[in-house]
Amino acid sequence: MFSNKQCADAIRILSMDGVEAAKSGHPGMPMGMADIAEVLWRKHLVHNPRDPHWMNRDRFVLSNGHGSMLLYSLLHLTGYDVSIDDLAHFRQLHSKTPGHPEKGYTPGVETTTGPLGQGIANAVGFALAEKMLSTEFNKPDFNIIDHYTYCFVGDGCLMEGISHEVASLAGTWQLSKLIVFYDDNGISIDGEVEGWFTDNTPKRFESYNWHVIQNVDGHDATAIDNAIIAAKKASKPTLICCKTTIGHGSPNKAGSHSCHGAPLGLEEISLVKQALGVDAEPFSLPDGMYNAWNAKDKGLTWQTDWDQKLSHYAKLYPQAASELQRRLKGTLPEAFLSKKKAHLQNLLSHRANIASRKASESMINQLKSIIPELIGGSADLAPSNLTQWKEALPFSHSTPQGQYLHFGVREFGMAAIANGVSAYGMHKIFAATFLMFMEYARNAIRMSALMKLPNIFVFTHDSIGLGEDGPTHQPIEQIANLRATPNLDTWRPCDEIETAVAWYSAVEQTSRPSALCFSRQSLSPTPQTTASIENIEKGGYILSDSKMPPSLILMSSGSEVQLALSVASQLSKEQGLNIRVVSIPCFSRFQQQPSSYRDKVLPPHIRHRFAIEAGCSQPWYEFVGLDGRVFGIDSFGESGKAEALYEHFELTQKEICKQILSDIGTPSP
Repeated sequence: MFSNKQCADAIRILSMDGVEAAKSGHPGMPMGMADIAEVLWRKHLVHNPRDPHWMNRDRFVLSNGHGSMLLYSLLHLTGYDVSIDDLAHFRQLHSKTPGHPEKGYTPGVETTTGPLGQGIANAVGFALAEKMLSTEFNKPDFNIIDHYTYCFVGDGCLMEGISHEVASLAGTWQLSKLIVFYDDNGISIDGEVEGWFTDNTPKRFESYNWHVIQNVDGHDATAIDNAIIAAKKASKPTLICCKTTIGHGSPNKAGSHSCHGAPLGLEEISLVKQALGVDAEPFSLPDGMYNAWNAKDKGLTWQTDWDQKLSHYAKLYPQAASELQRRLKGTLPEAFLSKKKAHLQNLLSHRANIASRKASESMINQLKSIIPELIGGSADLAPSNLTQWKEALPFSHSTPQGQYLHFGVREFGMAAIANGVSAYGMHKIFAATFLMFMEYARNAIRMSALMKLPNIFVFTHDSIGLGEDGPTHQPIEQIANLRATPNLDTWRPCDEIETAVAWYSAVEQTSRPSALCFSRQSLSPTPQTTASIENIEKGGYILSDSKMPPSLILMSSGSEVQLALSVASQLSKEQGLNIRVVSIPCFSRFQQQPSSYRDKVLPPHIRHRFAIEAGCSQPWYEFVGLDGRVFGIDSFGESGKAEALYEHFELTQKEICKQILSDIGTPSP
């Protein structure tokens, strides 16, 4: 029978050796938090290594993800499909054990962490999803959704501003199933944090309406166990403040930043192992240690009991059980496709001159009537983003059945919480703000794309067309930034039809997020047909064509598509030019199409190509080529009315016609 300390030392051994094998990594945190992890994983964490995706498992998030060897050691010891060989290939190309935990690489890793603070934000998202689902599906006699979210954080996580945003929301929402362990070791990369981190962290979290447990000895198993027991009884989220020593067990480097981000070295590892009385061979553990850690049998029992409960639940509540199973499978409601087709046909017959943000509002109402798991909210801009559906009930502690989320002015926290909800896997979530303020959420959007999460980011006020608010609010380079992000579909629709297609595409996605960029100003209907709707889904298509083979192509997106159509009409009328107008609402979708389709839309032999967009010109050169021209904006905006701004930046029919005629060698009239 092994003691708590001996079991924790197994984590230290594997972590030291893994980092040493890679000659890279962070051994200090795994050694310092090993005692906390041992108590949590061996005594409290409900999970099943045989089925890492079991619905009612507890979620564990390592926000201080640089200490990833802690998590990999835990997964290996408890019986997940993470072998000694995997640990020995820590940080190597295509291994199951990348430098920071990555969702999809390693069984048992719930979310990708590394950018500090985002892990705790994801954990808030997990706890939020659990609370919403338990409210929706639990019955008085059946807690079918009932689990905790545990999260480890370090000083770095709590220094990052995002931790303030999400901790405030977690306390406001009273997410009582969220338990966070603060690794208070006083060390960061630069050394002792007392020179740059003097916050009263317990008081800070108490002010957020958290339950705070202070002064826990992070190397005392009994104290840790008692703290977890107390946290489970709390009616609020809990922060357990654990005083630890970084690199605990290392005779020469413990308590120092020298073990934060560098291997201990073979000599120091040998001294640690001598003190522990264990074999000096790498990755060698005492006989019987795996039996002390293995959670396969417990996990199977937990899941079997839950499966039996679910079976009984299904007999008493068949409709709820069927809905739960559908969401577990990740499929849309059976009526989705037929309702989508009918809705798009109806839009063709009833065109409207409206802003695309208004068309987006209509789509949210349409989709909410079809997809019950669609939830979302805005960063304090609901009246401007137009994201609240009819009869939307705000989520709160007193109304946990609500599905509209008021995130407050917290763009970064909002996007990262959405990542947690999406990673949980039972909701489709959208998060909204002005396009300019995607900058605050930028890294969380990137993490969404990296994790292949089908989040929907709604960005309104997408150009200088928002007018008088001026350059601080007028996006220029933001769409280019989004378009450059791998695995992210960025849509900028030109009318109500394209807006509908963009939304339908977003909710149908299963492995990539979508950014939907909408106008403040009204947009006129464009010449759409049933056939063109199918091509909108391809990201780029021929919107208007000449009767004769075209010799010139105008391309655009969003609000400037109307301008492109106007320019084409003028040049055709006055100069007799054969012009094709191409709408490209989604670059990534268009780029994914076969070359045969792309060449059909943009024939390579047509060299006279012009793009029009009230934003950064750079992305369009892929389509206009060296001989083409982009009418864009490569400076910041100005304060003034939208019409005056388009004049100022020479994005008018008159100026564009004049320049095109000059470029193709035809004198203007």
